[in-house]
Amino acid sequence: MSLKDDDSGDHDQNEENSTQKDGEKEKTDRDKSQSGGKRKAVVPGPAEHPLQYNYTFWYSRRTPGRPTSSQSYEQNIKQIGTFASVEQFWKFYSHMVRPGDLTGHSDFHLFKEGIKPMWEDDANKNGGKWIIRLRKGLASRCWENLILAMLGEQFMVGEEICGAVVSVRFQEDIISIWNKTASDQATTARIRDTLRRVLNLPPNTIMEYKTHTDSIKYVLGGLGGTGP
Repeated sequence: MSLKDDDSGDHDQNEENSTQKDGEKEKTDRDKSQSGGKRKAVVPGPAEHPLQYNYTFWYSRRTPGRPTSSQSYEQNIKQIGTFASVEQFWKFYSHMVRPGDLTGHSDFHLFKEGIKPMWEDDANKNGGKWIIRLRKGLASRCWENLILAMLGEQFMVGEEICGAVVSVRFQEDIISIWNKTASDQATTARIRDTLRRVLNLPPNTIMEYKTHTDSIKYVLGGLGGTGP
């Protein structure tokens, strides 16, 4: 889901039950082999610098204004790949389009391996996200600074960080960082303060914390899926 703010998540837990047509099954099986429980574990190569956690890049794109079901959201989010070391990260990142060069409603997600970028994932469901809306032209730099801080464990909040999202929109771009426990105010405050520092945000920058529970209510109320 995304960090679009709420056009991101219109999926519900039925995602796990979504049935796919046979034509998509092969792709699904391939994705499972990359990300499912039976795939070969991603490990650092010889002489590489291991990260504390493995992470997975995801990409999603959707048509604005069209309500998204959980099933279509699930099918619309694509896994790019998983990495375990600094060197493996740069291999992926150096070949990816920068957020500032994306068009339409597009999102990059970077989450710890095993956590889907969806509100309902077990690791996310009791958490929330800090949201920062950016004027055009800032997304690429802010995204890079954010994910490097996350990979480098600069937030210093134990295992609280789940992942980060950059959402490209027509009028603005949005970045967010997700954590596991929305009710832990000391943790969310530390994440906020670290975010200000690593992104070098002006003091008057508006930062909004939103729980995933509130995001789900927003969507269930019929307001989601039409834009942030």
